[in-house]
Amino acid sequence: MIMNIHEMYMKIALTEAQKASDADEVPVGAVIVHNNEIIGKAHNQIITLKDPTAHAEMIAITQAASHMQNERLNGCDLYVTIEPCSMCVGAAVLARVRQIIYGATEPKTGACGSAIDLTAKGLHNHKIEVVPGVLEPECRTIIQDFFLDKR
Repeated sequence: MIMNIHEMYMKIALTEAQKASDADEVPVGAVIVHNNEIIGKAHNQIITLKDPTAHAEMIAITQAASHMQNERLNGCDLYVTIEPCSMCVGAAVLARVRQIIYGATEPKTGACGSAIDLTAKGLHNHKIEVVPGVLEPECRTIIQDFFLDKR
């Protein structure tokens, strides 16, 4: 099977999620791509940094903005293993991310349509395209296995 571009970048996000799991953090990974170049790559570091905002997406957005030398991430795509929460979707909207591509849905906190839809048309002056379900089984498994091990 030939891997498409979304799958290729999601595999990199999954590698980041594994780093989070190895550090005993909730295994979420994120990658930001601009013109086929990774300009931000991170995993959850909430416990490590003792920072409730240290979600993979937030760290990757900060890295990407630094790389672009601009608070606007026009033309950038955010890949994340789990549907982003309201904080992370809000940051993506403010950064003007073009697309959010995620793996597994998050029914409790997902803000791309599961718990709430902060990407709904007309809600903001910037519309983000959402692509759900990329490598969904792999993305779901890494987080489920993490929580099963905790029980």
